[in-house]
Amino acid sequence: MSGVEAGRLADKVAIVTGAARGIGKAIVELFAAEGAAVWIADLHGAEAEALAARIRAGGGRAEGAYCDVRSTDSVLDAVDAAVDAFGGLNVLVGNAATLTAPATVEDLDEADWAQALAVNLTGAFHLCKHGIPHLKRAGGGSVILTASQMARVGTPGSAAYCTTKGGLVQLAKVMALDHAGDGIRVNTLSPGGTATDRLFTRYGSPEQAEAQWGVTMHPLGRLGRPDEMAKGALFLASDESSFMTGADLLMDGGYSAR
Repeated sequence: MSGVEAGRLADKVAIVTGAARGIGKAIVELFAAEGAAVWIADLHGAEAEALAARIRAGGGRAEGAYCDVRSTDSVLDAVDAAVDAFGGLNVLVGNAATLTAPATVEDLDEADWAQALAVNLTGAFHLCKHGIPHLKRAGGGSVILTASQMARVGTPGSAAYCTTKGGLVQLAKVMALDHAGDGIRVNTLSPGGTATDRLFTRYGSPEQAEAQWGVTMHPLGRLGRPDEMAKGALFLASDESSFMTGADLLMDGGYSAR
């Protein structure tokens, strides 16, 4: 990780939630490689700390700690810790998410519905509520909320997930209007099926996930990779997307074009 200071996010400070695994982990690693100081916030605090240690060992700047995005106090603590550690805040990435077991609305457990809302949607609200004041103090910045192609299409048995991801797209649009005058851009990133451990667990193995979800549902004939999604986040975080706000960057291998 040599030469990180010359990257596209040099001198920037980012906080990423849901960042110890999967797409979040790939975002953290790429942001650090591009020169950002990154606060890694995750429910799996030990994994967040270990990831930060590996980044520091490679010459990057990172710290990691436990964070439960369902709790406004936990998110506020994470934001304050990031600012204390790195001197400010320029980029917010709301990536924490959970899934529910497949069920119709009739059969969906109310606790599962509430959990999906609390993590996927309210968690992003908490990050923005506590993070945006620091972006304003910095003279602007970028907010990225990880949505999904499921924000655009319906999937049987996925009412909670589709609803929360669609809500993120609308939340980003409203915040883009509210904070354009503050120099803050707000966008969503919508990955398609991505080769992560969570997807592998759901389908039983990487091979089954690829066959049942990647090949059959994506016109490009495969799952996406976490590093591909991280490149989309880097674009949205960097000045390369300086004229982009209130938009959804869809990276779904053609899924929603079917």
